[in-house]
Amino acid sequence: MSGNIKVRKCEELDEFQCCVELQRQIWGEADLEVEPVTAFVVAAQTGGQVLGAFDDGRMIGYTLAVVGLRGGVAYLHSHMTGVLSDYRDRGVGRMLKLYQRDEALSRGIRLIQWTFDPLELRNAHFNLNRLGAICREYLPNLYGVTTSPLHRGLATDRLLVEWRLDSARAVAAVKNLVKDPVEAPAIIELPAEMERWQQENAPEIRKVQARMREEFMKWFAKGYAAVGLRTGKGNPAYFLAPWSDF
Repeated sequence: MSGNIKVRKCEELDEFQCCVELQRQIWGEADLEVEPVTAFVVAAQTGGQVLGAFDDGRMIGYTLAVVGLRGGVAYLHSHMTGVLSDYRDRGVGRMLKLYQRDEALSRGIRLIQWTFDPLELRNAHFNLNRLGAICREYLPNLYGVTTSPLHRGLATDRLLVEWRLDSARAVAAVKNLVKDPVEAPAIIELPAEMERWQQENAPEIRKVQARMREEFMKWFAKGYAAVGLRTGKGNPAYFLAPWSDF
């Protein structure tokens, strides 16, 4: 990772415009549902977050979060995080999330939530293993079936991430003190061919999605949470445990 990359808050209109342009560069012109400048302005003005990652002054990644309220307690909903392709796998996404955590804690905010596609296992590994978040809510077809090529015509099922910023689990994860999990009380195993099927947009993906929806909702109803992803020996698998333990 380049030592010149810095993360900071974005506060100026031209910086918000850069975030809009980054959306187009990261996800492509075909995905037209980009957030406008006004969304970034409103987030910055109402207690949310607009964070930018800069390499020698050039914005190469960003995070947009808005304020939420649940049970009378304020939290942040991290709506979007994107990094230019040339800078992926260089720790920029993690830098953005760690800055996001520090900034939230400085204001007394102890929870950040976001959603992700449970079929995207790289995101699952990052969220659960690397950040120490958990998931205990499954949201079927949250955004409806869209025309975006990113969604491949599938239902937009999402897992809701809970990142409890000052929990022992999160603190250990952000300090790189946690090894990837190797066992758990319950698992949801995925086919070894998952990545190839996704690249080919194979029909088997729909069947996998339907099975995952059923299994996640079954375990969540029993009080379990997704707490890790198996990435080593054997097929990939979500690991689950009683969420009261976390």
